[in-house]
Amino acid sequence: MHELSLVASLFEIVDRHVRERKALRVTRLRLKVGRLSGVVPDLLESAFDAYKKGTKAETARLEIAIVPVKARCRACRRVFRPEGDSFRCPHCGSDRWTMLEGADFVLEKIEIEI
Repeated sequence: MHELSLVASLFEIVDRHVRERKALRVTRLRLKVGRLSGVVPDLLESAFDAYKKGTKAETARLEIAIVPVKARCRACRRVFRPEGDSFRCPHCGSDRWTMLEGADFVLEKIEIEI
């Protein structure tokens, strides 16, 4: 389960912020997770709930914003959002594209109580 290692890495960042700001507790974390990141949101939430026990984030809420895929067609250079499992450009039909968004895994916000 690589979600557990992702949560462990998140907690390294969270712990650093808690120490630097002398926070009493963490109240919320907000993540941006790309649709093609390989991260399963339900598993991420389960790993977070297990990992936060006994930490200053024990009562923290985890918010996950799913980032849709955004691509640029290499043939016609237009930007599009693939629909379903089709990654063909809707403008020219090409299957050659470059991903612009959708593989993200970003800690966007940490809310703490001081």
